Amino acid sequence: MNRPLRGLVLTLLLGAGSKAAIGHSSDIFSVYRAPLCGCCKTWETHAELQGLQLQSQVHDDISFIKAQQGIAPRHQSCHTTVSPQGFVFEGHVPAKFIKQFLAEAPADAIGLAVPAMPLGSPGMEMGDRFTPYQVLLLLKDGQAQVYAKVTHYEEQF
Repeated sequence: MNRPLRGLVLTLLLGAGSKAAIGHSSDIFSVYRAPLCGCCKTWETHAELQGLQLQSQVHDDISFIKAQQGIAPRHQSCHTTVSPQGFVFEGHVPAKFIKQFLAEAPADAIGLAVPAMPLGSPGMEMGDRFTPYQVLLLLKDGQAQVYAKVTHYEEQF
């Protein structure tokens, strides 16, 4: 089974049990993205299958939300997601880590980021290609530290 299909199957199986925990109408995440960004739409599908409720905020230029949320240029990616609690999730952060972060939200953090667009991350699947990457914990002082290391495709689910 190829990785995108396997990822969809894993997402469906693992995400089914998590919808009840995050399924309240007050738990809608806002996803800021460009109108034609295909990888952003694919990431949204991943997140929704994992039980997150999303509302797309489509803009030609989303730099305003990145500035408003305090995301340094070195931590930016193609889309920005804001939780109902005001936390930010920049780029192709796997829903698994968003849920984990929200369960333990460190007091000095503003959210998580996956800078750039790593191949094989949710929304960036390209056949069997995968580039290991780090999920960064974004801190209020503008710094970041490693929150998680994703070394294999399956670790994202």
